[in-house]
Amino acid sequence: MAAHTDIRSHTLLYGCMGLGGGWDTRPYTAADVQHAQAAVEAALAAGITAFDHADIYRHGKSEAVFGEILARAPGLRERIVLQTKCGIRLPGGDLPGHYDLRGASIVRRVEESLVRLRTDVLDVLLLHRPDPLADPEDIAGALASLRSQGLVRQFGVSNMSGAQIAHLQSHLDVPLVVDQLEMSLARRDWVEAGVLVNTPSAAENGFAPGTLEFCAAEGIRLQAWGALAGGRFTGGGEAPANRLVAELARRKGTTPETVLLWWLRRHPAGIAPVVGTTRPDRISACADAVRRAPDLTHEEWYALWVAARGVPLP
Repeated sequence: MAAHTDIRSHTLLYGCMGLGGGWDTRPYTAADVQHAQAAVEAALAAGITAFDHADIYRHGKSEAVFGEILARAPGLRERIVLQTKCGIRLPGGDLPGHYDLRGASIVRRVEESLVRLRTDVLDVLLLHRPDPLADPEDIAGALASLRSQGLVRQFGVSNMSGAQIAHLQSHLDVPLVVDQLEMSLARRDWVEAGVLVNTPSAAENGFAPGTLEFCAAEGIRLQAWGALAGGRFTGGGEAPANRLVAELARRKGTTPETVLLWWLRRHPAGIAPVVGTTRPDRISACADAVRRAPDLTHEEWYALWVAARGVPLP
């Protein structure tokens, strides 16, 4: 496997959920393609060459728009890593939204994603959410088939705990190399869980204990979706965390967006943030998170954490 196709070598990804128009089944427009093109070009210019999708994003239109971009740019597919997810079914007709990790469904969804993305192979496939009815042996057969056919190179999961990954991995012949979780300076339960042990607040933390440690021990790359916290800390304002983010950006000669991404990357778990904004200027503001090692001292990292949580550490 070429080094650039191993998703674990990428420190930042671009999340394509915002591309493709509205969350409906209406066809995307030429303006939607132009909007996506501008975002993709900004990501490439910032040094981001891994792109994260899911089959449900914009009812499949995110993948389809991206596929159109690839078709217009000969050679681009060979320069990037494509990652997509399957396993969530959106509500439709009389059916509620639900999860579906049946083996035949996984294979079918991959085949559909390949058509929309206009490519012969996915570099990475993630199982989007745990399916309580899933049969691990059935999943194992599907993933083995996808790899043997050369349709998927690497596999991972999203929104799963360490225990769930370990149980699934025990049935698989292919390694799981990614766990994608919501992680940011706003969504801190993953880091809080490690210091709330033996405190009354531990019961209020819903993060599955041991997940970070399990992933580190098994060489599973953590990816952080929602990494910029929807702009909560980068739009100015007088909140302590916002002021500190802005001050650190000035002091380090970078952008507030980069400071937030550095905060994630500075953690020893090896977190690769997923940037989901569609604004080219905000994508460009993330470039230093690719080009520079996290420039946060031990004390600065803690200062950001405490400012965001609003109360002292236990």
